[in-house]
Amino acid sequence: MSGLESLYQDLILDHSRHPHGSGLAPEEGVVGTAHERNPVCGDEITLRVRLEGDRIRDVTWEGSGCSISQASASMLASLIEEEGGMPRAAASTLIASFREAMRSRGQIPLDEETFGDAAALSGASKFTARVKCAMLAWVTLENALAQV
Repeated sequence: MSGLESLYQDLILDHSRHPHGSGLAPEEGVVGTAHERNPVCGDEITLRVRLEGDRIRDVTWEGSGCSISQASASMLASLIEEEGGMPRAAASTLIASFREAMRSRGQIPLDEETFGDAAALSGASKFTARVKCAMLAWVTLENALAQV
């Protein structure tokens, strides 16, 4: 394993052990809540998004499953929080870019400047069984945004 791969593995494990955004926020304000499950491996995520106008104020979640699915949810929440919130359109673009990279089978790496810690999930795209794990929170956010 290369030094970069080892660093990415450590980052994934750190996010799964110390998740950002874990614990659903109360349903106050404009919210969308969605629940998704990966039937292949049993990973589950319930995610709540709160908006202020057309800006995502925060993303909170709870779930269970493998370290990739849990780290991905943490990384997504952290990425949105890092920006102090994110315009809804920017989040949709981010989700689409993440999906494209995950479906590329390792041909499109995630840009660290755009995706922050979630760039560590690039390696998951090489393994078809892991793509759904990495995508779970992102699809759940997409579905929660469709409700508001």
